[in-house]
Amino acid sequence: VQLQASGGGSVQAGGSLTLSCAASGRAFDLVVVGWFRQHPGKERDFVAAIHWDGGRPTYSDSVKGRFTISKDKDKTTVDLQLNSLKPEDTAVYYCKANTWANYDYWGQGTEVTVSS
Repeated sequence: VQLQASGGGSVQAGGSLTLSCAASGRAFDLVVVGWFRQHPGKERDFVAAIHWDGGRPTYSDSVKGRFTISKDKDKTTVDLQLNSLKPEDTAVYYCKANTWANYDYWGQGTEVTVSS
């Protein structure tokens, strides 16, 4: 499985971005796809996740109500809509996929910068 993350950029506080995580290869093996973020000098934190069938979205408390994760059942892409962005959302965002065999795959990061 290969994951390609895209959509990062620079926005002002209150703005929006959409991140996409495109899966290729044995995408049919995937169970859950999630987004994580890493602030400079800190560990990678969970942001949101969704099942490959598009169900059961979950969010961290820090983004709940502002971010929306989605997966169209006919596509192999998981999107993360980031609304009402805050400077503290500035981070490198990574997508991660988990398979039925409990393997984890990571995409490369995409950087989000929110200025005040």
